[in-house]
Amino acid sequence: MKRFEHKDISLLNADTLDASLIKGEVADIIVTSPPYNVGIEYNSNDDELSYDDYLAFSRRWMANCFAWSRPQARFCLNIPLDKNKGGNRAVGADLTKIAQEVGWKYKSTIIWNEGNISRRTAWGSWKSASAPVVIAPVELIVVLYKGEWKKEGGSKVSDITAEEFKNWTQGVWSFNGESKKRIGHPAPFPKDLPYRCIKMFSYVGDVVLDPFAGSGTTLIVAQKTGRKSVGIEIDPTYFALAQRRIEMEIGMLL
Repeated sequence: MKRFEHKDISLLNADTLDASLIKGEVADIIVTSPPYNVGIEYNSNDDELSYDDYLAFSRRWMANCFAWSRPQARFCLNIPLDKNKGGNRAVGADLTKIAQEVGWKYKSTIIWNEGNISRRTAWGSWKSASAPVVIAPVELIVVLYKGEWKKEGGSKVSDITAEEFKNWTQGVWSFNGESKKRIGHPAPFPKDLPYRCIKMFSYVGDVVLDPFAGSGTTLIVAQKTGRKSVGIEIDPTYFALAQRRIEMEIGMLL
């Protein structure tokens, strides 16, 4: 297993399904976007599992994250609302249910209205009640927690502004997605997503975990907001990409 350490960031080139990867309860907040199982061409992940296999995969990594989290940890899970590739599935509801089955408690769901989402070109039965197809151009950020919701530990130092708090406690967030070409990863998420989750649901000095670190965005945001972070990325190419981005964006910070 490769490990990259930089300031308060620890990045592991490893498999998040490995329950022995992290010893003890370390995370105060998890912010992640797992594979969606929609056929994205990752280097080291099969994104076209059967739906049952995908749910089994999801159960394993969410159970690991539960074991790696401290009491009163928060879990911000960015997932699709639904999917229709390979059959219509209520994937958001199914993954939320699985998270609760492994121990997480449900708090709320934030709707992410992604402004630059791809526009579709088919509507099922055109102008007919025969077989219309409805696709919502949104994603979910499901907010879960471990133990009790009220946060008793940590530094007690919040860095969220009054304006941010008022805006972000509204359950619909609108900001654009991230460019695959610009980042060099097939499914990056924008800095706005971890930035809002980290500032709203964690204290300065808390430990942020991203079990699907990808290009390192969550770790970069965590460092820039005064948090420590642990990232896990199975693919060596994306691990190297995240390392380069961290060195470029964080390297000059004191």
